[in-house]
Amino acid sequence: MNEEQKQQGTGSSGDFEEQLRELLAEDANTVRPSPVPYPAIRRQGTVERRRWVAAAGAVVTLAAMPVGAYALAGGDTGGDTPSASAMQRTSATPTPTPSASPSGPARPATEGQLLDGITFGQAADGLEKCLAFDQSHTHGQADKFHTGLGTAEAYRIILAMNSTGDSNAPGNGMYVVAVKEQPKQTRLICNLKDGEAQGLNTSVGSDDLPGAGSVMADINGGKLYQQSVLDRGNWKLPFRWGVIGTVEPSVARVTVSYGGVTSQAALDHGWFVASGVLNQQVTVAPRIKGYDADSKLVYNSDEDKYYEKRLP
Repeated sequence: MNEEQKQQGTGSSGDFEEQLRELLAEDANTVRPSPVPYPAIRRQGTVERRRWVAAAGAVVTLAAMPVGAYALAGGDTGGDTPSASAMQRTSATPTPTPSASPSGPARPATEGQLLDGITFGQAADGLEKCLAFDQSHTHGQADKFHTGLGTAEAYRIILAMNSTGDSNAPGNGMYVVAVKEQPKQTRLICNLKDGEAQGLNTSVGSDDLPGAGSVMADINGGKLYQQSVLDRGNWKLPFRWGVIGTVEPSVARVTVSYGGVTSQAALDHGWFVASGVLNQQVTVAPRIKGYDADSKLVYNSDEDKYYEKRLP
């Protein structure tokens, strides 16, 4: 091969290499990926993270685990997605809360409504037994005539006192009187003997009557201040008595006279409660008077056409 051919061969080889390099460069430009849309990816990642944390937050709220919620929300270590440590969520132990106080009825307005050494705890326990007594005797079945008395939590005890046995119901015991306002005004008088409920009298609904006065004695409250008609004129003495009823807001004071002794009634959320000890035989029912804030007489049971003024 002469020198010219060598030069031509070399030249051809050089041209080929140069063309090959150009082709490779063109192909590289052709297959090179387009620039990464980083802002769009970052926005999408942020949105997805917020959605996940919000959903996790809802779960945390239901599970009451604020520590986990903090780990999820605060697990970002500077990047745009939650860190691995944030994703590895562990169960948090809820902070213990103090146990709720035992539920039960409300206390009377004054301590003077708990008589004869009966404590509020004893009265509340008596109320529970009375409600259980009612439930057992109705077999838990509510009907249009008996809708159930509810639970002790709905009631307020307004009177607790000793009860005196008579020929109709022998044996001494304890009376518990309780009331509730919702869903209907309800009043119950329960007699307990030897720690067990023996009798229950209930009144559901208001006793309001047309033309009634601003004070109204409970229509069935007579059992609290009288003994059996079988023992008329021969009551067991001394005898603890009680009188209950409702009062209008305009009434500021109520007195009850029985057996020659006058007692000041306690006013308790729309109810009046009076009590005393009888030391003599009587034939006349307690006399009730109500006064307004100016001590003006606004009610007198002697003038009340609905009030039974003599004992049976």
